[in-house]
Amino acid sequence: MTETRIPSRVFERAAIEAKNTKQFEPTPQTESPAYKLAFQDMDFLLREDLRPVRFQLELLKPELMLEEADIGSMMVFYGSARIPEPGVKAQNNDPAVAASLESKSHYYEEARKLAALASASPRDLNGKRHFVVCSGGGPSIMEAANRGASDVGAESVGLNIVLPHEQAPNKYVTPSLSFQFHYFALRKMHFLLRARAVAVFPGGFGTFDETFELLTLIQTGKIKPMPVLMFGREFWTRVIDFDALAAEGVISAKDIDLIRFVDTADEAWAVVQDFYREG
Repeated sequence: MTETRIPSRVFERAAIEAKNTKQFEPTPQTESPAYKLAFQDMDFLLREDLRPVRFQLELLKPELMLEEADIGSMMVFYGSARIPEPGVKAQNNDPAVAASLESKSHYYEEARKLAALASASPRDLNGKRHFVVCSGGGPSIMEAANRGASDVGAESVGLNIVLPHEQAPNKYVTPSLSFQFHYFALRKMHFLLRARAVAVFPGGFGTFDETFELLTLIQTGKIKPMPVLMFGREFWTRVIDFDALAAEGVISAKDIDLIRFVDTADEAWAVVQDFYREG
């Protein structure tokens, strides 16, 4: 048999077809919204009944890009968007509240240090990167996490969310790993799909939401256990009485063991290393 050339595909690529839609002179038919290719028609994609498709796209896009970036696992950082970097004034008009936020500024440095430690993790035999730093992509503790990875020349992930008030990605997120979400549910799923350890710093409703969903998933066996590192025992046990929850019977005493309280990056990283060394 003589040498043959078998084409790798017989259908034209969608990107080429999309360009080809512009080759004709405009007519009433070609200018009608009905004539647009479905995947180029934003009004169509944003219809109420297309929500399931948007869910799928928002799940798929980051998944494909993270896979292509050889990210096998992530170290996820949760925490306040309001705690300032050391030496920076907190943005609050109440002096007492501002002082309280500024007193927590050491957590910025601990998040930054932990991110640097995690980012030094080697690739595995398949070339996958592990404990890649992932934050919500915003300011404060999130910025500190991405900054810590940047300090050691490592890439990091940012998962931003569209909010009524602007939340731009912090400048330390790797541009090719900076994602934006419309759906909180899909964003939270991407935090945990590759998470193998989660560092939780003092924070508000968003931090509580993400953390307690994680604890619930571990508690109910929906995901495998992993280190859940809560920075600042004094803060967390003051704002949440875990022992009272157990005493009331609404959680088991052993559920408290899902949490490891830590104060420093070195302590937290040692917990992660011990967890996977023993596992």
